[in-house]
Amino acid sequence: MFETLKRINILERITNQDVKGFSDMRKYLILCILFAVLGLAAAIAMVLGAYNISFVDVYATIIANLSPFQDASSINKLHNTIIWNIRLPRVLLAIIVGAALATSGAVFQGCFRNPLVEPYILGVSSGAAFGAALGIVYPHIFQSIQISAFIFASLAVMAAYTLARTRGQTPIITLILGGVIIGSIFSALVSLLKYTANDSSLREIVFWLMGGFYYATWNDVVITAPIVGLSFLVLWMYGWKLNILSMGDEEARALGINPEKSKMIVVALATLVTAVAVSTVGIIAWVGLMMPHATRMILGPDHRFVIPSAAMLGGIYLIVCDTLARTLTTSEIPVGIITSILGAPYLCYLLRNKGRSLLG
Repeated sequence: MFETLKRINILERITNQDVKGFSDMRKYLILCILFAVLGLAAAIAMVLGAYNISFVDVYATIIANLSPFQDASSINKLHNTIIWNIRLPRVLLAIIVGAALATSGAVFQGCFRNPLVEPYILGVSSGAAFGAALGIVYPHIFQSIQISAFIFASLAVMAAYTLARTRGQTPIITLILGGVIIGSIFSALVSLLKYTANDSSLREIVFWLMGGFYYATWNDVVITAPIVGLSFLVLWMYGWKLNILSMGDEEARALGINPEKSKMIVVALATLVTAVAVSTVGIIAWVGLMMPHATRMILGPDHRFVIPSAAMLGGIYLIVCDTLARTLTTSEIPVGIITSILGAPYLCYLLRNKGRSLLG
């Protein structure tokens, strides 16, 4: 009887942890609005650039390439090259990467019960940076920078997990510390490669570390979309479990959930999408930290809504940043610089206005 009452109390706490008293219907409406804003941002990004193209031409070019009843050769070749081969895959990749980083950030923050955790906490970015640097400095050994970055990003997380695991368990604090240690090791190795690299390789490493979508292709979209999409769906389905895990391990066990197993599943999936994103476009900061916070400010802490809304906000944010990166100056700015410039003031706002709650 006592256990039943305890479970009911926990479920009520999870259900009633909503801020602002938003009903589910209102939250779904906000999700629809975010989806519309995402589409609008993508449309505007397709128009803007060094060569401005009208909405009508963008629409006509995309339809001509998608429709089996139209011949793409009949449209303007310059428009087709710019829209179909350059801007559209770039915008789609920005949406995919933004969704991946924001989703993994929301999952890590909920799973670790720490609002300052970001997707790179387990050493993913440092491992990917080392793998990319190896691919750049030794191209005859590592023929693909993306594959090399992905492999070492995965190895970094596996090393952090192995280091943290003791007596069949992996405490969250130990896992985070393991990630910090492994990340520091890989960062030192990246510095060593930068020190020994020639001028050309050094410039390429620095350029990669700043992150960007300059080399986005349809091949990148085809590879990343199914991995990120399927992982996102599974994490979204785990939203209710993340709500319970965010209440603590004891509450999770009281409701019949194995917190160790559930955390490892969501951490593995969140790490996978982060590794895929970083290995494809480089290190882009702040997205995984800012977007989950912004989402919780709008919709509350329910991960059933936090995950999809964070994904859409991440896509919107990276589309905006990438558009600014290629239109602010005559030469393109790495998008990682734009996200950092916009992200730092946001963290200052959080520390200034919510510092006490963030620190517990």
